[in-house]
Amino acid sequence: MSEHVDRRKFLKQASAVSAGLAMAGRAFGSPNKLNPGRVIGANDRINVGLIGCGGRGTSDGKSFAKYARENNNACQIVGVCDVYTKRRRINAENHQCKAYADYRELIARSDVDAVIVATPDHWHATIALEALDKGKDVYLEKPMCHTLEEAKKLVDTARESKRIVQVGSQTTSADQWWKAKKAIADGMIGKMIMSQGSYHRNSIEGEWNWPIEPNAGPNGKGDDYINWSMWLGPAPKRPWDPDRFFRFRKYWDYSGGIATDLFFHVVAPLNICWYKPQFPTRVVASGGIYAFHDREVPDTFHLLAEYPEGHSLVLSSSMANSQHIPGLIRGHEGTLVMVEHGMFERYSPYLTVKPEIVSLSDNDEKGPFPDYKYGKEEVRIPVEQSDMMMAHVGNFLHCMRTREKPHLDVETAAHAQVLISLAVDSYRDNKVKYWDAENWRSQDHPISA
Repeated sequence: MSEHVDRRKFLKQASAVSAGLAMAGRAFGSPNKLNPGRVIGANDRINVGLIGCGGRGTSDGKSFAKYARENNNACQIVGVCDVYTKRRRINAENHQCKAYADYRELIARSDVDAVIVATPDHWHATIALEALDKGKDVYLEKPMCHTLEEAKKLVDTARESKRIVQVGSQTTSADQWWKAKKAIADGMIGKMIMSQGSYHRNSIEGEWNWPIEPNAGPNGKGDDYINWSMWLGPAPKRPWDPDRFFRFRKYWDYSGGIATDLFFHVVAPLNICWYKPQFPTRVVASGGIYAFHDREVPDTFHLLAEYPEGHSLVLSSSMANSQHIPGLIRGHEGTLVMVEHGMFERYSPYLTVKPEIVSLSDNDEKGPFPDYKYGKEEVRIPVEQSDMMMAHVGNFLHCMRTREKPHLDVETAAHAQVLISLAVDSYRDNKVKYWDAENWRSQDHPISA
């Protein structure tokens, strides 16, 4: 895959996938001239469009509406879009707004200040890029995109357009990560050696096997109609398959499975904890389909990554066993425990810094580092308890007004996206992947010095 494709050419090609479908021949404005968007005053209500009204999109819309109710009507949902008639009708009724079958019509509205992109992963980049070109700020659900090339184009376009992009891993707005960042910067664990985490679940029917509505599809009438061609968009063309539509996370065409759905919630906050976001140099992944054989993606998945600053990352996950591994960062002089039960999407009321016990020599008794400045006992750092989703939405809206960098800006999120995309490629190709950050490309052999 070429990593030097012109961004405008990419955007044109991606948009052409859906041209001639529901809105064939209609003019939505040129994507080749960036629109600066309106300046939002401190007391202006922010108008938001919701694109993608499935489970996550519906939840996001409710969260924005809840934030508005609790914060002087700071924002409002003014339009919703989905290829499934029933979903867009229900969401339009919930928000008392207009429904759209084609996202381009919603993006083209001059009164829309921002859009929520909560479609399946394979549409994220195309819609977000078009929205940025139209001068919209973007709340972009995780994972931020589907490919390495798309991640680079999102970073470049956000810089070029000077728009706000908040990637929707709401856990990054929790207080614990920022407290962890300070603890590491203050030297409480010494030289960082290794980070670890996990994300485990278990269910009888198998993860992502959401209910299928039997009457829905491209031949459905009224509420049951789904524009399957539009939904496929940039993905490979396939005959209608309700399992792919309702359970898209099981298929490589639209998702990276555990890596993109769940590990993003681990890697994004780690890139906040570390003293700066970092790209890996070497990534290897393994796992398999051990319990649920109705899918393409693995139900058990692990990755190991190495970083140029001299530390490693180990992540483990299974959708067939729910026992977690604690989420922590190991240092040469101490260990910072962020999540005792392993799930990075939740948090404890405090962080724990455990002093490292070492043997100074073969004959000496074990003891703490002689110069360990935080003493021999565990240190507990209180963490503010809050609604992470409300904090994340609030941070996005605040940054729309101030033009400050949001908690999970596009560049920080890109560091997480590169890792999980490399892990997916490593698993699928059965190869170690090496990342050339300077040229933004993956290769199967070590980067030359």
